[in-house]
Amino acid sequence: MRIFITLLFAMCLRIVPLPDTLAPLNPDWVLLALIYWSLAIPERVGIAHAWFLGILVDVLLGRHFGQNALIYSLIIYACLVWHRQLRQFPVVQQSAFIFLCLLFSQLLLFWFKNVHTAVQISGAFWLPIFSGTVLWPFIYQLMRSIRRL
Repeated sequence: MRIFITLLFAMCLRIVPLPDTLAPLNPDWVLLALIYWSLAIPERVGIAHAWFLGILVDVLLGRHFGQNALIYSLIIYACLVWHRQLRQFPVVQQSAFIFLCLLFSQLLLFWFKNVHTAVQISGAFWLPIFSGTVLWPFIYQLMRSIRRL
């Protein structure tokens, strides 16, 4: 039940309207929550969960059907493959992995957008990656305390 509630809360954070100055800083909360749960409890949160939540996020954000589903599934697959090694790392080193996951996610979204229309990378492209990476230690501690309730 905790997993469901945290993922539902992450989906709410994903669509919350923010001021124009803060909107580019909004990381992919659903992906961060999925990464945490797939590292913490890999036998309970897997690729099927990532695919389903990706479809829901696509519907919530009005994106092409399956974009986030594919991205989330690929990233969670990597998490499941390397979860034993990643769990041994300190949270700061895990942040490097989170950076790569968020970068991969943003690059794939950029590629999907570029398939339809020519889009240039701006400074706002990097902000959700950096904000998610900086927030990871806090998210990790919060989710860990929720898991241990």
